[in-house]
Amino acid sequence: MGIADYASASWEAMKELKHPYYLVNILLSLSYPICKLIPPVCTFVFEGECQFEGRETEILFFMLLIVMARARKTGSMTMVAYLTNSFMYCKVANAALWFFAYKPYGLFFIVLFLLQGLVLPQPTYKGPQKITYFRDGKTFKDEITRDKKMTWLIEFYTAWNPSCVNFAPLFAELSNKYALENFKFGKIDLGRYPEIGTEFGISDSAFSKQLPTLILFQEGKSSLYRPFVDSAGKLIKFHFNKDNIINVFDLNNVHTECKKVTEDKAKNKKVGGNTNSHIKED
Repeated sequence: MGIADYASASWEAMKELKHPYYLVNILLSLSYPICKLIPPVCTFVFEGECQFEGRETEILFFMLLIVMARARKTGSMTMVAYLTNSFMYCKVANAALWFFAYKPYGLFFIVLFLLQGLVLPQPTYKGPQKITYFRDGKTFKDEITRDKKMTWLIEFYTAWNPSCVNFAPLFAELSNKYALENFKFGKIDLGRYPEIGTEFGISDSAFSKQLPTLILFQEGKSSLYRPFVDSAGKLIKFHFNKDNIINVFDLNNVHTECKKVTEDKAKNKKVGGNTNSHIKED
């Protein structure tokens, strides 16, 4: 990525962070340290006890370790995705800190925590995309198998899963770049159609590590899964970044081959049309 591209991506990320969802979550995630470190606020809230105690330091340190470990497991991600993955752990840690400091504060924070989840959910991607959204399981299976010459890259997701929400802009970007008449991108919500997840061995539970899942369908059959379960039944994790997806699913070659088929089809149709016109003239 060049300097210009990096600057553009950073600017877009900053604009995205202006959304109330991120602003409120940042405040909730840092509420306890902020109140402890700002003297006037600390004096009012904690009656001047503005030093972190041993237990508070331990909780903050543990929170930092969890966030760092989680980010490492998730792999390369944008700043917005990194923050989103950190919010839950940070808010839980803050709830514990407020509760240990003063139980009514802890209960009040938990109420705010729950209200934020209900009233202000994570914003979904609304930019340009070339994606087919399947509205029921039958349509999905019929469309995948209808034309054997069609290639599909399908994302299996749930609307409530943060990893799926964070992945949406990247999947949309890939669809805009690679989608063709015979190479299509699609999505199906396993939260609404769990039977499809069961059929393909994808768990849609709250603790699932299979969301999102990408499957490449060629000639009406699934040919490549990520993440996938190996022969020993172990889930092999996958980092959903742009380079990984392009390389593992070989998108450049798939796109080139599909484009060639389309061009050959158009060329043959044109030649056939010219031949018919000559026959009519004779």
